[in-house]
Amino acid sequence: MEDITLKAIFNTHKEIDLFGRYIHTKHITPLLNKHANNFKIEVVGQSVLKEDIYSISIGSGKKKILMWSQMHGNESTTTKAIFDLLNFFTDNSQAKSILSSCTILIIPILNPDGAKAYTRLNANSVDLNRDAQNLTQPESKVLKSVFNSFKPDYCFNLHGQRTIFSAGKTNNSASLSFLSPAQDKECTITGNRKIAMSIIVKINNMLQKELLGQVGTYDDAFNINCVGDAFQSLNVPTVLFEAGHCANDYEREEVRRYVFQSYLVSLFAIAEDAIDLEDYCEYAGIPQNDKLFYDVIIRNALHNNEYLDIAIQYQEKLIDKKLHFIPKIEKIANLDDFFSHNQLNANGHTVLDAQRVPVVVGVENDFVIINNAKFSIKFD
Repeated sequence: MEDITLKAIFNTHKEIDLFGRYIHTKHITPLLNKHANNFKIEVVGQSVLKEDIYSISIGSGKKKILMWSQMHGNESTTTKAIFDLLNFFTDNSQAKSILSSCTILIIPILNPDGAKAYTRLNANSVDLNRDAQNLTQPESKVLKSVFNSFKPDYCFNLHGQRTIFSAGKTNNSASLSFLSPAQDKECTITGNRKIAMSIIVKINNMLQKELLGQVGTYDDAFNINCVGDAFQSLNVPTVLFEAGHCANDYEREEVRRYVFQSYLVSLFAIAEDAIDLEDYCEYAGIPQNDKLFYDVIIRNALHNNEYLDIAIQYQEKLIDKKLHFIPKIEKIANLDDFFSHNQLNANGHTVLDAQRVPVVVGVENDFVIINNAKFSIKFD
């Protein structure tokens, strides 16, 4: 499928009632109701705080694909793309090959309490992605129960990542990242890992046409407590999706499109038996993520009689049910080896905060003062 076609499909089927980063069950409930006549929608369990956890069943084919999103409550981009995908399945004739070949079961929000509070963890302050073995949390038990009853042939583990990641040691933000998780301590390249790698290679080939050098992979060090590693160890090909950052896309609306397109490439590859394993070796050529980015760097600032750089990272805070990106001074040092999504140059002047005193690490400021001029460092 041509990239221009993928983009056109997204523009046609984008779910306009979902926008931004703060997405929780209240936002998706009307959309579940909208799709109730198109797909099988069920409550498969409840969260710590007794919020319903939903599943959506799509298609009738023999190839079974399990997808789950917002295991971490503040990672919502993949959830938005799920509802774009549902619109595609509802009224696009090109969806027929997927629907006839595959049965797809989706948990759109696994961690509804974390989604509502906009936190990574659940209401018991547990990272569900480290609870795959002990299954101490109700949400973890829901996912494992669905896995056991559905018996998927493929798993898509859907996440979001911070703006700090670079695709390798480059000045390229990791706009999307992927992983074929290990299934043993030796990180053996098993048959099902090859299948996951082949899917990722096909996605990468599509993305490189628009996001040249902006796709990364994660280290595959084995951790059986992680859900992806656990399911991979059960011989189910598992692909980790990580929605990252494009330039000035803090609401993740542009990355949302690339996630949607990645879903389609993956699902068509499975439906059309296009996973031939001849290309899995190309997975190793995708650069591993590094942590080389800050949101803002102020270069060449006079600080304690030295010329240093000032790194600013946005703190995502939920205030009055609205998400705010609060600039915080993260580091003051020589940052020649680091990059930023936005940059200022102090040109040898001292950088002052709102109280007109030199900035220090840990302080939150919406603006800075350089040579008596005020500069906003907010994301607007």
